[in-house]
Amino acid sequence: MKIGQVVDALRPEFPALSISKLRYLEGAGLISPYRVGNGYRRYSQADIERLRYSLRAQRDEYLPLSVIRQRLAELDAGAATAPVSPVARVVARDGRLVDSGPMDLESLLALSGARESQVDELVAVGLISPDARGLYSSGSLRTVRLALEITRLGIPLRNLRSVRSAAEREADAIDQAVTPRRSRSRDAGEESARTLADLVGELHDVLLHRAVDTLS
Repeated sequence: MKIGQVVDALRPEFPALSISKLRYLEGAGLISPYRVGNGYRRYSQADIERLRYSLRAQRDEYLPLSVIRQRLAELDAGAATAPVSPVARVVARDGRLVDSGPMDLESLLALSGARESQVDELVAVGLISPDARGLYSSGSLRTVRLALEITRLGIPLRNLRSVRSAAEREADAIDQAVTPRRSRSRDAGEESARTLADLVGELHDVLLHRAVDTLS
């Protein structure tokens, strides 16, 4: 298939997907499409499934591309790799099975394994925040789980304020970069912001690991 056909095939599940995003994922080494004599890319069904796996891992597990690339390499080598986790589910009070977001504090505690005091501390440092109804998003669930694992390995919850501050500074830089594009097209501005967020996240990952390596 041509690149536009691939985007059309995946867009029902990933509405924000664009040709530039797909090319970015290719540049990150997640897929390697075949090139015909004139240099144009041609994508196979296997390429589409690798893209679908990668996009779900980004969306549902908030995984960086480096981890997704490692998972794909393990699959290529024949290793058993855990599938992308489905969206967490909650049993409502009437017995119905519903998606985990938005959820009340009780559901957040049950799904994350956190104590109420820990959730209160994460709210205080600005990592999560309930909406006007006192409900938490599914992204809050992922944030709480990550924060608890980080704390288990030795970093106190209160010290995660600096992580939030760094993310906000990076978001401000992205916003300044895409503001001219937003003035011409909101969709183009939002797509540029998402692509920049992916790139900045990858760069942050590389620099953080480099800094940690110098400590040993």
